Amino acid sequence: MATIRLENVAHSYDGGETYALKEFSMTWEDGKAYALLGPSGCGKTTLLNLMSGIVTPSQGRIYLDDVDITDKPTEQRNIAQVFQFPVLYDTMTVRRNLEFPLKNRKVPPERIEERVNYIAELLGLEDQLDVRPAKLRSDLQQIVSLGRGLVREDVAAILFDEPLTVIDQNFKWTLRTRLKRLHLATGVTLVYVTHDQTEALTFADDVLLMNDGEVVQVGSAEDLFLKPSHEFSGYFIGSPGMNFLDVTVDAGVVSSDGQHLGLATDASLSGAMRLGVRPEFVEPVTRGGVDMTVTKVENHGSFQIAQVSFGGHSLMAKVDSDIFVEVGQKRPFHFDSERTFLFQNKKAVSTVDTGSTKESR
Repeated sequence: MATIRLENVAHSYDGGETYALKEFSMTWEDGKAYALLGPSGCGKTTLLNLMSGIVTPSQGRIYLDDVDITDKPTEQRNIAQVFQFPVLYDTMTVRRNLEFPLKNRKVPPERIEERVNYIAELLGLEDQLDVRPAKLRSDLQQIVSLGRGLVREDVAAILFDEPLTVIDQNFKWTLRTRLKRLHLATGVTLVYVTHDQTEALTFADDVLLMNDGEVVQVGSAEDLFLKPSHEFSGYFIGSPGMNFLDVTVDAGVVSSDGQHLGLATDASLSGAMRLGVRPEFVEPVTRGGVDMTVTKVENHGSFQIAQVSFGGHSLMAKVDSDIFVEVGQKRPFHFDSERTFLFQNKKAVSTVDTGSTKESR
């Protein structure tokens, strides 16, 4: 277990013309679980490979407990990495695959047996220990691969590169739960790459949200959902994602298409900006708010997604199933003041006080 520190790290695969990872600094705290979340090609795997030593950064330094490991090869970093597809020895049984990393490090036989049995029980592999991986389903092969990464007790950190891609959807929740339990039991630092926000938000203590080679926000699942600091956080997190409106701010007064929307909590703001509010916080009310027309309704059982419009804007509202909304209905909707944000140059600069006058339903 260890603290990993990246200082001004960046990487380019083409000599500096473009950057797969833009300059970035961060300390990864010992014992925490992190997720690197973002769309394909955003730089997640590049960042992971820089930490493991598969790739050497174009600039910046990497430290493991204050020891500079930037130029050290992977085998000298004491970091385990689990890849997207299983990496196993087909000539060995599952038991021998799990034992292999420990035997290489001269761990006593009795401790090897104890550790292998513990990991096998944790991952539900007890009945497969004497089977060769080639005879297992692809999802079980990946679980064995996960076990190889988890079996070492002295590892500084374990890096996972989208390890659940080949896992059956019905088993993903179970495996995430088991990984979380192991993390809590061992205190090892985990870094987990995924493009699936459910995986990231349910697994990690902190999520690094990435886009176009840049880390746009670092925070808990709650932070990313309730306090987006970047437009991409609003867009990528949530289903549906955040509503955005082009607005004008004049001495703190926020308006769009002649409609007064509220007051910026930072009264010094002026100019063209974007207002963002999640569908969960666009609430139907009986008075106050902004008059809107319902243009579409989707019933999802416990809730409804209503598409509403005013002026030239179209928004989504997530409405409880027991609230009556129908296409063509005209009624006011209110934006929650604490969850309505102004963005300038894609970064959140203020919330919007939309007024306290509202009566739900």
